[in-house]
Amino acid sequence: MFAVVACGSNPGNGAAPTAAGSHHGHAGQPSAAPLPLRAGERFADLKMPEAYTPAPPEGGTDEYRCQMIDPGLTKTAFLTGTQFTPENVAVAHHAIVYAVPPGGAAAVREQDAKTPGPGWQCFGGTGVAGAEVEEGDAAWVDTWAPGATEALLDQDAGFKLEPGSLIVLQIHYNLLATDGKPAGSDRSSVRLRLTDGTPQTRELETWSLDAPTDLPCAADESGPLCDRAASIADVTTRFGQDVGEMADRQVEECNKGGAPKPGDTQTCDHEVEAPMTLFAGFGHMHMLGRAIKVELNPGRPDAKVVLDVPQFDFDKQQLLKLPSPVEVGPGDTLRVTCTHDAGLRKQLPQLSKLPPRYVVWGDGTSDEMCTGIMTVSARP
Repeated sequence: MFAVVACGSNPGNGAAPTAAGSHHGHAGQPSAAPLPLRAGERFADLKMPEAYTPAPPEGGTDEYRCQMIDPGLTKTAFLTGTQFTPENVAVAHHAIVYAVPPGGAAAVREQDAKTPGPGWQCFGGTGVAGAEVEEGDAAWVDTWAPGATEALLDQDAGFKLEPGSLIVLQIHYNLLATDGKPAGSDRSSVRLRLTDGTPQTRELETWSLDAPTDLPCAADESGPLCDRAASIADVTTRFGQDVGEMADRQVEECNKGGAPKPGDTQTCDHEVEAPMTLFAGFGHMHMLGRAIKVELNPGRPDAKVVLDVPQFDFDKQQLLKLPSPVEVGPGDTLRVTCTHDAGLRKQLPQLSKLPPRYVVWGDGTSDEMCTGIMTVSARP
């Protein structure tokens, strides 16, 4: 569940997103063997209900497909680790594992049922509308990229899975090697590491620290969507009122005076309201992301950087285990800072044929996000 990377290192192996670096196939690189079980743990091996043959939309070479898997839990368990295993390593580029609580299960099942074929298209999240499975409830518990190994917290802690919980796999299929033509089916699997837990087991959850995205068109770009209001209207048309209002809502929450600050870099301060322990974190942006950082109490004598990804790679959004847990509480502030680069639009196959736009928050490939997702546990 937790990639063993020292906080402050670069999980992207030095490669910022480029056409040649970030969005290509990783053929022939399966997952590593799982680590041994620890005391009280057991494995639950789950597989996609049926095989799926990737079919990138609009003549492209990439498809983001979500698949629902029911772990069939009859009693509460704690998820302490996961290991994603692709069946077709020629097309499986990277994957994200979400745990959806029982309250969000109906929305996920409805999304799956109304979409032809196995699963549904998604990007940047579960792709399921409805408050029950928004960022705060569908826990992002694992990421996989070729070569990634399962890593575990040293502490007695895990994500609580109650009966009725579901697992959603978001798999990025890349068919660049075949120019988008069918390259066989895939029926990937995920191995859950579960434990019954004890009264002392810490319950993990994910805390999303967002900042605005207000990235203007590059100096040599022009077009109707280079206007902020027009771009927000376009996002609203594609994803609905709630997503469309996100850009202005974030500006009001994060910027003094509530005015947009167009530019490559945006920040937002989040006040800690309750005592908690930070165990790990990772940065989430889309394809124009360059760097993301989360700082504790910036400007104070006790300031420290708790997450630093100086060269963001969309395809290697690995969770960074903090060198040691960090205790925070009321009076503390966590600041998230993101840098995006509109110049990458011309370099990436997924974006190079799209019209230029003033990029704001949205769920699509051409939109952006800025989120520091921290794995935390409340404490008394």
